[in-house]
Amino acid sequence: MPSIERAEPPYLQVVRHIREQIQSGALKDGDLIPSAREISRTWGVASATAVKVLATLRSEGLTHAVSGVGTVVQTRGALHHSARDRTIATRRTGKIYPPGHYAKIRSAALTPAPSLVADALGIEEGAPVIRRQRTTYTSDDTPVSTSVSWFDGALAASAPLLLSTDRIVQGTAKYVEEQTGRLAVATYVQHAASSARNEEAQELEISEGSPVLASRNRFVDGEGAVLEYGESAALPDHWVFYEYDNEGVE
Repeated sequence: MPSIERAEPPYLQVVRHIREQIQSGALKDGDLIPSAREISRTWGVASATAVKVLATLRSEGLTHAVSGVGTVVQTRGALHHSARDRTIATRRTGKIYPPGHYAKIRSAALTPAPSLVADALGIEEGAPVIRRQRTTYTSDDTPVSTSVSWFDGALAASAPLLLSTDRIVQGTAKYVEEQTGRLAVATYVQHAASSARNEEAQELEISEGSPVLASRNRFVDGEGAVLEYGESAALPDHWVFYEYDNEGVE
């Protein structure tokens, strides 16, 4: 049973809960969102608060009102499923990707670490690293993002599936945890507007130099070591959601 706990406006807590259900795929396009009356009863909030929840979700482009039906999910595929979103999806649904999305592993091999990758993983440049490349598609086989994950080559012995082009159903982070006992406790993300490089353009079926959303992700264990470093490129006009607390910020 959901409940209001954090010291932020209650409507934002409810919005986050429903938004994360949409991002994880627990709620998909066409699904009905709880009515204002249901939100008010379930969360124990005022009717005006529940109405504000629905208005906020509409303003974020996640839902729309259907006369005689209610409020339904309608993202039109305009969400970028970040590393954080995939973590939430795995925890809530047991699946990495939302309904209608799937991934193909393009390559998986040992290769010498480029400088940036070596710095991220805390190893020497040129040392062996595992490079896994994947591209994510919608149900109509349209590519929406492509990414490369890098791991210390020392993991090849204990986590051999990282070198296979078969999908790792539970996700690479969970697989590494199962094989080594090392848990990713935090993820650090960078985003930037960028231009598609040759390989990215080919995977996304766009022209080289086209605008993309570039991301870098570091999955860090409890000792502060980077378990996985990732780089990705996604199509434009796909929204990423973040929230942060301004308390104490001057």
